[in-house]
Amino acid sequence: MAIDPRTPVLIGTGQVVQRAEGIDDARDAVALMGEAITLAAADAGLSSVPNPDAIRVVSLLSWKYGNPAALIAEDLGLTPRETGLSAMGGNTPQTLVNKASREILAGEADLIILTGGEVTRTRARYAKAGKEPNWRTSSVPATLVSEDLVMNMPEERERKIVMPIQIYPLFETALRAQAGHGIDEHQKYISELWSRFSQVAAKNPYAWGQKAYTPEEIRTPSPTNRMVGFPYPKLMNSNNDVDMSAALILCSAAKAESLGVPRDRWIFPQSGSDAHEHPFISNRNHFYDTPAIELAGRRVLELAGLTINDIDIVDLYSCFPSAVQLGAKSLGLDINSQLTRTGGLPFAGGPWNNYVMHAIATVARELRDGVGKTGLVWGNGGYTTKHAFGVYATEPPKNGFTYDYPQDQIDALPSRQLASPAEAADAGETTIEGYSVMHDREGGIERIIATCILSDGRRAWGDSTSADLGRDMCANEWVGKQVRLDASGTLLA
Repeated sequence: MAIDPRTPVLIGTGQVVQRAEGIDDARDAVALMGEAITLAAADAGLSSVPNPDAIRVVSLLSWKYGNPAALIAEDLGLTPRETGLSAMGGNTPQTLVNKASREILAGEADLIILTGGEVTRTRARYAKAGKEPNWRTSSVPATLVSEDLVMNMPEERERKIVMPIQIYPLFETALRAQAGHGIDEHQKYISELWSRFSQVAAKNPYAWGQKAYTPEEIRTPSPTNRMVGFPYPKLMNSNNDVDMSAALILCSAAKAESLGVPRDRWIFPQSGSDAHEHPFISNRNHFYDTPAIELAGRRVLELAGLTINDIDIVDLYSCFPSAVQLGAKSLGLDINSQLTRTGGLPFAGGPWNNYVMHAIATVARELRDGVGKTGLVWGNGGYTTKHAFGVYATEPPKNGFTYDYPQDQIDALPSRQLASPAEAADAGETTIEGYSVMHDREGGIERIIATCILSDGRRAWGDSTSADLGRDMCANEWVGKQVRLDASGTLLA
């Protein structure tokens, strides 16, 4: 079958894991990204990195480079017309693949390099040594290549409810109650899920951690697995303390041919979609479902002419167990099937916004190796807020690369209003919807955060510093219980 010369093709992937012993032998994120790009070019069968139309970097947190893409271009001797930097969010790598594929198809670009990397572990070592890295910065303006999304309303920020480690446990308790599981039963359920993920990481040469954990090791608090935000001990939380980078090279089929990239290296993006839930968690209709995943996931499959049962290889975003459960449920996937190809963010490593680039690289490698013919990648940013999907295959798409952004349909879905603390106090009894019990580093109970549903359907936030209440919430189910809130938002049990 003749291939449209404008068909977008993924020709090369590269992944780097840096295990420096200290700070003197550690390279910075730009150096790691440059290496990942060089590896991606070699992966495509090329002797050098081809000059791109654009180098786009996933926004990073371990150093403020200004324009890291400009520094990478300088190091590699490249002259792209665009050096781009994304907004924040774990959805970003797949969003950038969707954007690049559309531009290549439209003839706006012939070859685009995507990369991202973090050296959070090395930065922590600098801090521990009382030193500051002498890494470069660039004053060349970077082009913003993805849109940002405000995800916290003022009321959430005022109550200091902004951290993923606080919020994903709320989803988990809501999922637990909806499933009708007891606390011990559910801890076993999610630890078995996470054990399966760790077994994948143990066999992944690019995983940060390569130990397979038993379910008991994962769910049992210990000196090395302290409770963070119940019901999650440390091993159920994303591990951002890593030095990792990845890169992808995408181009048109015509460009791939002109470069001499062997046909067996080509992987074809079939379709893409992007969408987000109601931006503020206070306005979500429920914490046990994610309608934007369901809708945008269904669309990306429809565009590819496939169903979820036609997908051979899946990688779901996996910062916390609740994210995987929400994603699998919305996509119609069996929770016991293989839902990661890397091992997930706690085990393979969660380099802030760039995990999904490692997932795409791994899925592409497995497709090339004949593990399957079709792959689906889901990226997530925020609190299962921002979503990006991509379908990949070993054969070109029958109708060309297709894309959708069905946000208008999601915005029209039901939402909730947030009641003020005074309004919630006046409402009388309210029902707990979800909760997390935050622990300090010594294992003591620090704070309870709960969301409650008033009789009129509005949501209200409550919290408490009662250690006795926190211990009871860790031992007994509190979702569905009737409680009161005072005018300051304190939970009265």
